[in-house]
Amino acid sequence: MPTPFHLAINVTDLNAARAFYGDLLGCDEGRSTDTWVDYDFFGHQLSLHLGQPFDTRNSGKVGAHMVAMPHFGVVLAYDDWRALADRLEAHGTEWVIPPTARFEGQPGEQWTMFFQDPSGNPIEVKGFRDLSRVFSA
Repeated sequence: MPTPFHLAINVTDLNAARAFYGDLLGCDEGRSTDTWVDYDFFGHQLSLHLGQPFDTRNSGKVGAHMVAMPHFGVVLAYDDWRALADRLEAHGTEWVIPPTARFEGQPGEQWTMFFQDPSGNPIEVKGFRDLSRVFSA
């Protein structure tokens, strides 16, 4: 994996964020104070700060769907993606876009799912059977 990225975003409730990112998504908690908490977000540093989440608009066209922009997420190996999708489905996640395949049979074949954290931050998680194809056109 290349060097990890760092992303800092606002959340409205750290306890709800801990339940979501830590308990549901399975991310390990790092440092924290009474106003922020860091997570190992699938090998990347995600810092959640108390505050007003960023404004989003459904202005990104993905296939037949309009998705929230901006959004963030992660690319996983397919088996890890499927395990996470199953865990989220079992939890009763409210989907923006449920787990689905895109670009089947094409070089960029992938699986995706869109959902929001408890503060409304939009998240996309992609899955690839071959991670060397992430940038294939």
